[in-house]
Amino acid sequence: MKTVLLSTTAALCGLSTAALAQTASPAAVASVSELVVTANRSPQAADRVGQSISVVTEKDIKAAQATDVSTLLATTPGVSFSRNGGVGGSTSLRIRGAETDQTVVIIDGVKLNDPSSTGGGYNFSNLLAGDIARIEILRGAQSTLWGSQAIGGVVNIVTAQAESPFEGELSAEGGSMGTSYFRAGVGGRTERLTWRLAAGRYETDGVSSYRLGQEKDGYENTGVSGRALLAVTEALSFDVRGVYSKGRNDFDGFLTDSRDYGETEEFVGYVGVNLDLFDGALKNRLAYGYTRTDRQNFNPDQAITTTTFDARGENKRWEYQGVWAISDAWTATFGGEIEDSKMRTVSPSAFNPNPPVARAKAGLDGLYAQVQGEVVPGLTLTAGLRRDSHDTFGDKTLGQLAAAWSLNDGNTILRASFGQGFKAPSLYQLYSEYGNTTLEAEEADAWDFGVEQRLMDRFVLRATWFQRETTNQIDYVSCSSAADPMCVVVGGAIRWGYYDNTARTKAKGVELEGSADLGPLQVAANYTWTDAQNDVAGSANRGKALARRPEHQANIQATYTWENGASFGGAIRYVGKSFDNAANTTTLQPYTLLDLRAAYPVNETFELYGRVENAFDDDYETTRNYGSPGRGLYAGVRAKF
Repeated sequence: MKTVLLSTTAALCGLSTAALAQTASPAAVASVSELVVTANRSPQAADRVGQSISVVTEKDIKAAQATDVSTLLATTPGVSFSRNGGVGGSTSLRIRGAETDQTVVIIDGVKLNDPSSTGGGYNFSNLLAGDIARIEILRGAQSTLWGSQAIGGVVNIVTAQAESPFEGELSAEGGSMGTSYFRAGVGGRTERLTWRLAAGRYETDGVSSYRLGQEKDGYENTGVSGRALLAVTEALSFDVRGVYSKGRNDFDGFLTDSRDYGETEEFVGYVGVNLDLFDGALKNRLAYGYTRTDRQNFNPDQAITTTTFDARGENKRWEYQGVWAISDAWTATFGGEIEDSKMRTVSPSAFNPNPPVARAKAGLDGLYAQVQGEVVPGLTLTAGLRRDSHDTFGDKTLGQLAAAWSLNDGNTILRASFGQGFKAPSLYQLYSEYGNTTLEAEEADAWDFGVEQRLMDRFVLRATWFQRETTNQIDYVSCSSAADPMCVVVGGAIRWGYYDNTARTKAKGVELEGSADLGPLQVAANYTWTDAQNDVAGSANRGKALARRPEHQANIQATYTWENGASFGGAIRYVGKSFDNAANTTTLQPYTLLDLRAAYPVNETFELYGRVENAFDDDYETTRNYGSPGRGLYAGVRAKF
């Protein structure tokens, strides 16, 4: 199966399941004017963007019948994920082999992170496809515009917006493992006001989190989102957005069934004012974003206290952004950000039911500027600089360069980019019981080079080479004696360990993509080779693969659509062998998943759909000793009015 899949992918020169970088969908392969936002923080024609970016459209999400976002993202080039159990388990997403907390995640303009988590990153476990209309995945070090954490890349998520005076959507599905998913959305667009409200409820009995366990570990999630844009004049508008979710997931103890469960509550809020000056030549945006994540874990069988973990992370962010159209060919993007984060975390136990609560806060301020212009017909250059100042580790300056050269009437596009990334130490790494206030920021230099070729308005082929070197990477150091002064805390006690800038990593690879528009038949696929290694001088693990980074990944999908709108399709995802530990002594075996799906429009309002996930019932692991869903059958109905 592996040989057939890789051979087919190579023959197609790699094709992306979700619109492929810089294009919206296989059906739109001729649209070089597709606009992408993430690369430059403002809409830009895709053929002027030098960075590597993929777009997942609302059409793609609907066709995939996707439930959770992490699985959907893993079908795009360079992206992998690992999860502790089924949907709802702790989920780590990695772009081009970078750490999961080295990815910036944005929902409706708000940068997400959890300051109370170990690395300050975002856990994808509670992020369902729900009311999402578009996702852009920007690969490579992108801290010039997006700040701390953007070493691996950026995931920009946009929820749906109304397009008519009044509209609504309803959907309901059910299937294997006692799964049900209900969603509803309503909204409207007038001359001055555009608004939308949506809600969803997901439940599943799940699978055992412990791979060899017998007890099922379920998951449930309730989500609500809303947004409104009020245009006071043609030049002045106000924007309000909010996303809320509350999830509960059951999980198991170490190598055993247990009744442990966790609850996570997340809120994302945004308020902004947009003002255009000089007949729209200068677009200004002033905004306030707020995120809050509350996490609690419980063990009903623990004596004295059932609470085993309690944490809250908050982030407040003020930002200004200006986009100045200097001329028809040149644009400048500039701005500033003030970010304040704080955390609270505590881990009670039967032995210590009232431990001290760790509390901390920090500020991070940044200024950035980027210029993009067409220096000769078809050749667009981009250059940017950023300066950040952190309360603890100090100042950091970094830059970015990119080029896109459109040839042969846009049928051939050459791309190249160099970007620097950094990640400020998290509050947990700085101030927790394992903290180290002398930590420095993680730093990375990244390059990529690519070519895109369009043929006969039906085919798109793309190849990209990437490379990244990361230094000062923060890792956990275990303590065994007082010989290391960092192991000794006030009072002379020896702590379990601490965080330090000990790691150095490097990654390189190739992404092959392509798509084919053959009328009623749409075909898309991609293949990624990633070589992500430990590069610490003198380490016993130097040259060994980083944990849970598969070297080979491939995706193929095909959909046939009849004249009446009925469709049938399938998708194959291959994930190669990886290792579950730094020493590469524990192997995660390769696996291949086949999904089948079909949809039938009953009329203009109703559509029936269904799918088979993991049709071959493959038994696989993304994390050692954690279970994954077997074969699943699901059916549902969608209504749009």
